[in-house]
Amino acid sequence: MLYMLDNTHPSTPFPPVEQAETDPDGLLAVGGDLSLERLINAYRVGIFPWFNDDQPILWWSPNPRLVLFPEQLHVSRSLRKKLRKGIFTATLDRAFDQVIRACAAPRRDEAGTWIISPMMEAYERLHRHHLAHSVEIWQDGELVGGLYGVALGRMFFGESMFSRVSDASKAALVHLVNCLGAWGYRVIDCQMRTEHLQSLGAEEISREDFCRLLATWTTIPGREGSWRDEPETHPAPARRLP
Repeated sequence: MLYMLDNTHPSTPFPPVEQAETDPDGLLAVGGDLSLERLINAYRVGIFPWFNDDQPILWWSPNPRLVLFPEQLHVSRSLRKKLRKGIFTATLDRAFDQVIRACAAPRRDEAGTWIISPMMEAYERLHRHHLAHSVEIWQDGELVGGLYGVALGRMFFGESMFSRVSDASKAALVHLVNCLGAWGYRVIDCQMRTEHLQSLGAEEISREDFCRLLATWTTIPGREGSWRDEPETHPAPARRLP
């Protein structure tokens, strides 16, 4: 039976993730709100919101969980060659609103989007509190790709990415991994399996193992404040971490 969240008490704990449904995989709770407090509480225990415009707020904790360890990022030879040409410029937190709206835009292979207005407003609020961050990829002064997600401690929870030209979203991920690796971040949550992310080095782990990673890495302070002060740069192939 699904857990019904109270709309008026965002501090109310979520049920244990082990109680999540197996069909559909990971569905744990219904209702509540997208307040700052509730979202932070959710991410800290391995839960995220995902729902359509005609649905109530749905909260998920799938098993297994797709994660990317920065040192495991796979950059293909063709992508390395393109990045070395310096055709892309990468920035952080310079255009969060543009990135999330680009991620929400209709795509050729999808009928709709789950990044509806309440979700955009919630993550823009997280961004104003320096908890949600964006990577922007520019080409000839135009935004051509990017991604956004949530950072807690030394974990980054990826939410969505977009690309208007070939390999722009991959360039955003390479830049993110380079930055996170330099700052001591150890895990990128990719939520659920996709062949695209697996081709870049993401792997599935059990929900139990994921929760152990949460307990360790969300408690160690990460990079505080806005990431906007980082200089713009040409994304380069990720270096191997020690």
